[in-house]
Amino acid sequence: MPELPEVETVRAGMEMAVCGKAIAEAIVRRSDLRIKVPYNFAESIRGKIVKSLARRGKYIVFEFENDPHEVAILHLGMSGRVRIYAPEDFGLFSLRKHDHIILKMEDNTTLVYEDPRRFGAFFLSRVPGVEKSNNGWRDIFPFDTMGPEPLEESWDGNALYNAVRRRSAPIKTLLLDQRVVAGLGNIYVCEALYAAGINPKHLGKDLAKAKCDALVRELKAVLYRAIEAGGSTLRDYQKTDGSSGYFQYSFHVYGREGLPCMKNGCKGIISRILQGGRSTFYCSTCQK
Repeated sequence: MPELPEVETVRAGMEMAVCGKAIAEAIVRRSDLRIKVPYNFAESIRGKIVKSLARRGKYIVFEFENDPHEVAILHLGMSGRVRIYAPEDFGLFSLRKHDHIILKMEDNTTLVYEDPRRFGAFFLSRVPGVEKSNNGWRDIFPFDTMGPEPLEESWDGNALYNAVRRRSAPIKTLLLDQRVVAGLGNIYVCEALYAAGINPKHLGKDLAKAKCDALVRELKAVLYRAIEAGGSTLRDYQKTDGSSGYFQYSFHVYGREGLPCMKNGCKGIISRILQGGRSTFYCSTCQK
C-alpha cells in the first residue's frame, strides 16, 4: 500500500496539473470501490474549481474555490494510481480496464484514477459551517480519529512519548496505528526503527523519552528522503507521470531478510518477524 511519501508524491504531481482549474467533466466507470463512489459524484464535482490539494495521512483532499463546504477525498488503497495527461494528449490515450474515475479539466488536462484491486476510495464529503481556511475537513470522516502528522513541527519526541508511554503494544505496531500518528506504513517504520537502533518488539510503555526523540528524528529524516526520491516502487506504485520511485534502492532493512546488517562494525543478519500480520525487518544485534 502506498505510504506517506508515495501519497505526497502523487499529491504534488496532481497539484501542478489541476490547481486553479475547473473540472469540466467527471466520468465514473465503476463505483464499487472500498467506499462506494456516490451516485451523484460526477454531477456534484462538475464545475468545481480546484483551489488546493492537501494530504492528511494517506488521503488526498481536493479543496474547491467555489464550494468551500465540500471536499473530494481520494485514497489509493493497495494498488491505486493516478495518471495525468497534458492537454495536448487529450483524446490520444486509451482507457484501461481498471480506470474507474476520469476527471477532465477545463483545459483538457485529464486525471485518471486506476485501481485494479478496488481497495481505494474517491468520494465527496460536506463540511457544514466550517471554512476551508480553518481546515475544517480535518474534523470529518475519516480524519476525525487520526493522530498528528509526522512531518508537522509540533510532532516531536515528547508527543510520541506521551502517546505510547502507557501502551503495552510493541512500538512497531503502535507506529502503524493511524490514531497514534497518521500516514506511517510498514516500510518507513522499519527503516526508522533501524536508524534509531530500536528493537521493533520494544513495548511502547518501556520506551524512554530519549529513544522517542531519536525515533521521531529518524522518522522525519527517512520520510523526507523518501519524498525526495519519489517514494518506493515495489509492485503497483507509480508517480503521476508513470515513472517509478527509487527509494527502494536505499533500504537498509526492509526486504533484506538474511542479508548482513549495513551498519559499520555490526555483524548481525537482518531478520523478519510478523507483527500484527505485517512483516517486520530488523537487526537484532544493533536494534535494542
